[in-house]
Amino acid sequence: MKDKSVKKVKPSGLELVDRLVGVQRVTKVTKGGRTFGFTAIVVVGDEHGIGGYGLGKSKEVSEAVNKGIEDAKKNLYRFPVVKGTLPHEQDGKFGGARVFLRPASSGTGVIAGGSMRHVLECVGIHDVLAKSKGSSNPHNLVKATFEALHSLRDAKQVAKSRGINVSQVFNGK
Repeated sequence: MKDKSVKKVKPSGLELVDRLVGVQRVTKVTKGGRTFGFTAIVVVGDEHGIGGYGLGKSKEVSEAVNKGIEDAKKNLYRFPVVKGTLPHEQDGKFGGARVFLRPASSGTGVIAGGSMRHVLECVGIHDVLAKSKGSSNPHNLVKATFEALHSLRDAKQVAKSRGINVSQVFNGK
């Protein structure tokens, strides 16, 4: 979001997978009584480095979920995924939620809690160690996880910012 290296992606031609993270019933108190509605947070991704999230609100659950999916498709981003894991460790925070993501060796799987697991699987990260600290609010956890993913940089981006070759990034010369 803050980093300009993260590229927004158009959803045309992508096979997208959507996962419902959470649905909440909300209430509006009016003069005539209570009016009930629903909010849904949905994560969408192609499982190959592209993902996004969306919020939907409606009087019915199915309509809220559909609105969330449409919103998520409008906010897709490409993230660096190296051999099914992350290029480096990263922290993310949003509101009271704090997340910590660490790359893992092949075969480890996604070691993460519910909301974070949905995000990481939709983006296509298969081997990762993740920890959530602070708030367990699903909305803030999803946003904190995306904040951490937005901060990731692969070797090409690091080399470009330093003005050196990719091989020099690893050699340290």
